[in-house]
Amino acid sequence: MKPKGFVALLLGGLIAVVTAVAHMSCIVFGPSCFKAQLAPPHIIRSAMEGTSTAAIETTIVSSLFLACALFAVSGAGLIRRLPFLKSALITISIICLVRGLATIPLSFYEPVLKSTYGIISGFIWFLAGCLYLYGFLWVRQTRL
Repeated sequence: MKPKGFVALLLGGLIAVVTAVAHMSCIVFGPSCFKAQLAPPHIIRSAMEGTSTAAIETTIVSSLFLACALFAVSGAGLIRRLPFLKSALITISIICLVRGLATIPLSFYEPVLKSTYGIISGFIWFLAGCLYLYGFLWVRQTRL
């Protein structure tokens, strides 16, 4: 059986990959998909107008999620150790935890975040932060 830290990193990485794919699907499915995923207004407007801003920014954001997944896979030891692994894992975990915890207070300022999707995505990012943090602690003890 694999250690819990290994599994935590793989689950955190899986969340990041699924998120990247979901974001990229908006380019294929168009403005309604961007709206459903609570994209910023300028991205939705770009998708409606057919400009490249939505596609470019979505690709950049998806690339960041895939980078997070790469660090998780590296931390789990499935690929070679990436540079700055320890710093990256702790930074990713902090960002995810803050994103998850910020959901409730931000919903008072952005009513759209009070939606079921907004609350669930906040919970998922909090969970991802916990997974990355647990994985970081495991990596720190065993691999670094």
